Amino acid sequence: MRSSARLSEPLALRDVPSFRDTIVKRSIKDQVADKIAGLIASGILQIGDALPGERELAAALNVSRETVRGAIQILALRGVLEVSQGARTRVVRAEVGRIAIGFATARAIDAYDLDAVHAARILVERQIVGEAAQRIDAATLATLDRLIAAQESALDDPVRFLISDREFHLTIYGAAANPLLGDFATDLYAYMMERRRVVVAGPGAILRSTQDHRAILEAFRRHDAEAAVAAFAVHTERIYETTRSVLEVRPASA
Repeated sequence: MRSSARLSEPLALRDVPSFRDTIVKRSIKDQVADKIAGLIASGILQIGDALPGERELAAALNVSRETVRGAIQILALRGVLEVSQGARTRVVRAEVGRIAIGFATARAIDAYDLDAVHAARILVERQIVGEAAQRIDAATLATLDRLIAAQESALDDPVRFLISDREFHLTIYGAAANPLLGDFATDLYAYMMERRRVVVAGPGAILRSTQDHRAILEAFRRHDAEAAVAAFAVHTERIYETTRSVLEVRPASA
């Protein structure tokens, strides 16, 4: 795996989230459809996976069941999801088009090696988390609390946990003052998501992550930037160590 890489093609301005969102105002169900497509593009959801039930998916994404239902119908019409009466909705196609996860397109960050990504996360997240701790409001704190509750109800469901985990991290990134850093952090978070599925399926992995999240949330409640950065660093280090263990056991060529 290379320690540095260039994107195979330049980003168009319309593909950058901040520009895209100002060009086209989209409905909430369209935005949630993009979130689900992003989960597929990044490898959190894979072909053959059954989506969580509407109630669980709505909780994981912090939206209403009606919004989830509309988003699923959009992706079903595109042939990405298969909706069957009496059965759970499944992913049937991984080609979801050009999806920008943060600033770059899906999987672009996978071209870098683990140590480079980890070092970048430490630098970027330190700034973001410190800012978020000072700026975070009651509504965002409530959102984080709901997302952790959804994670705690998914201790035996790695896919549902990862859906909510992604929302938890992106909510924090969005609470910082610099949206560009937030987009970079989103890209870094998406690193090797297929391997993260293996990690969180391990005994006690989800419980440890939810405990990390609780510690981060408590620091945010106190608006304690130093404690929040420290708690987030513990969490990031755990992600690094567990991802490295999986990469050593299952090399990229596997």
